[in-house]
Amino acid sequence: MATVEEGLRSQIRNIEATYGRSIDDWIALIRSSGLARHGQIVAMLKAEHGLTHGAANRVALVSLAALEPATPDLDPVDALYAGRAPAVRAIHDRIWSAITALGDDIEVAPKKGYLGLRRRIQFGMIQPAARHVDVGVVLPGEPVTPRLESAATFNALFSHRVRVRDESEVDDELVGWIRRAYDRAG
Repeated sequence: MATVEEGLRSQIRNIEATYGRSIDDWIALIRSSGLARHGQIVAMLKAEHGLTHGAANRVALVSLAALEPATPDLDPVDALYAGRAPAVRAIHDRIWSAITALGDDIEVAPKKGYLGLRRRIQFGMIQPAARHVDVGVVLPGEPVTPRLESAATFNALFSHRVRVRDESEVDDELVGWIRRAYDRAG
C-alpha cells in the first residue's frame, strides 16, 4: 500500500507531465503573481493555465508551503499553540503523554495546522482548535458514536475524529482508539 507522501509525490509528477511545468516552475509563477490566498491561486491556475480543480488545489498547497517563511527555531508544537488558551495546550500535553506511552516508533510529521502521527503509515493526528483539541484516527470499519465522530467533513485522511474539550477527556476510551489505530499502522 502506498503511503500518503508517495501518493502526493505521484500526483505532483502527474501534474508536471500533464501540464509541462515542473513544480518549481509553478511555485515561481505563483510567487510572481503576487497572490497569497489559496482560493485566488486555484482560480488563477484554472482560468489562466487550464488546470483541473484537483491539480490547481495541489499546486496551490505545495506552492503556499514552499513560499511560507521558514521558522527553524520555532518548535512545531509551540507554533501550533501560539496565541491559544493555555487550557488547549494542556489538553494537547495530556494527549501527547498518552501517545508517547504507546511506543518509541512514532514519527511526528508537523503540518501547517496539525501534527501527523505515523508508524509504517499515518494513523492519527492532533489539531488544536479555539477551545478544544481534535484527535483524528484511522480506524476503518469502527462504528461512529456521539464521541467517535466521522471525520468525513473534517479531514479525509482520517476515518474518525474526537473533540477533546478537557484534560479529563483523555481517558481509557480515547487512548484505546488511538492504540487501535497505532497497532493497525505498524
